[in-house]
Amino acid sequence: MSAQESKGPGAETEARGGPLAGIRVLDLTAVVLGPLATQTLGDWGAEVIKIETITGDLVRNSGVFRNRGMASVFLGVNRNKRSVALDLKTPEGADILRRLIPTVDVLVTNIRPAGMARLGFGPEQCRALNPRMVFAVATGFGQDGPHRARPAFDEIIQAASGLADIVGQEEGRPRFVPSLVADKITGMALVSAVLAALLHRERTGEAQLVEVPMLETMAAFVAVEHQGGHAFTPPIGEPGYKRLQHRKPVPTQDGWMTLLPYSSANWCAFFRAAGREELIEQLSVEDPVKRNAQIDRVYAAVAEIAPGRTTEEWLALCEAHDIPATAFSTIEDMPSHPHIAGVGLFQPMQHPSEGELRMARPPTRFAATPASIRRHPPRLGEHTEEVLAELGYGPEEIAALAERRAIRRG
Repeated sequence: MSAQESKGPGAETEARGGPLAGIRVLDLTAVVLGPLATQTLGDWGAEVIKIETITGDLVRNSGVFRNRGMASVFLGVNRNKRSVALDLKTPEGADILRRLIPTVDVLVTNIRPAGMARLGFGPEQCRALNPRMVFAVATGFGQDGPHRARPAFDEIIQAASGLADIVGQEEGRPRFVPSLVADKITGMALVSAVLAALLHRERTGEAQLVEVPMLETMAAFVAVEHQGGHAFTPPIGEPGYKRLQHRKPVPTQDGWMTLLPYSSANWCAFFRAAGREELIEQLSVEDPVKRNAQIDRVYAAVAEIAPGRTTEEWLALCEAHDIPATAFSTIEDMPSHPHIAGVGLFQPMQHPSEGELRMARPPTRFAATPASIRRHPPRLGEHTEEVLAELGYGPEEIAALAERRAIRRG
């Protein structure tokens, strides 16, 4: 039985549906990594209670906004949640959290472990309150390593993991990916870890501590293809994946495209269709080992041939021969991409304070238990009174807590 089922109050406020319906999540995360993970759990049906400070998640003011505290980045990672604003440094705020912990299945946090311990909510302290609760923490650096106490943000991890080095190799200097890739990739790893721990609990009845460190997650992510010759001991070549390092946008007669013959059959079909059949033998494209050994020459040939036709002509040719290819989308026109528009990825949502929003629906499809957007991204403390009432607090108690600034009401 889940904590939500055993508790009762609040269950009726959540629309049923999603594979995680009945799972209750306490969200002590901020910025992007943790909130993306908990939003995904919420999209998949979990009830998520977001605990914020009385000044709110830092990312509430990141990006573009109509109203302060409801900026675009916050909107992108905080739907399907209820917001409860507490000052955990006050005895009253901490007591509210202590009363919430026994009602949940999972606690997810990206507060540094030392900070959680100082607040009185380290793993062992929480386990004493709820032995069946999975305690999941995202850290910058694994807690068994020398950097365990250091703060970490996306750029710190891009730099330390080698990703920035790879991205900037052509320029001869490190370069960041202009997206919060370390946060988002680690966030999805955190989702997987929470689900694995819940499955283990379902099978054995045993809850556990789960730690997902950013640096280790991203270092392993980058190493998959970029260890290269360093995958062997001793090394038998340089690190890196040469084929990726030579992939570039291809100039066409009227613009740019990504032209990516992949298999030997693709390469042969491409050069034949382009009227350059002689290159099949000259570049040894039928043999993947020989082709990859001179991949710089292969891609140079593609770049030489591509300006002879328009993007649309190349796309038609590639589709006819089942060769991977696409035109480029700008961020502005990406939602109108024929496929993205065709599947209805971006959908309108009416927000009570922000008006009409456009949000990407949950992209994962569950045939029997569909994911859905059931709740708008919450205003700060929007659900404080509601959740406290579910815990048994009366109106006068709630008013007194607000007066003492132990809580903030929306």
